Amino acid sequence: QVQLVESGGGLVQAGESLRLSCAAPGSIFSIGTMGWYRQVPGKQRELVATFTTDGGTNYADSVKGRFTISRDNAKNTVHLQMNSLKPEDTAVYYCNANNKRWSHDYWGQGTQVTVSS
Repeated sequence: QVQLVESGGGLVQAGESLRLSCAAPGSIFSIGTMGWYRQVPGKQRELVATFTTDGGTNYADSVKGRFTISRDNAKNTVHLQMNSLKPEDTAVYYCNANNKRWSHDYWGQGTQVTVSS
């Protein structure tokens, strides 16, 4: 079973930073569109940041200017640098890989990010 493995979550205070990482199998990383989503209890999972099929990036309005998605092709890893964290960023963050030719998306197990005020 394909696994996306996230790491880097934790508990921080408002204004601090965290860096999330997601390691993917090469077969997925090389042809999938990689991104990050988040979810809080009782709400739908929402897009945080993703690469686009044309090589660009897309961010949720709520994180623009604070979060940066990047990738390390040599390590098949995608990162999410989160700066100036706010309590409303508290959520479980999930790594995602998708391709329109696939029958389904691939998801990581999620990593908890908690921002205290």
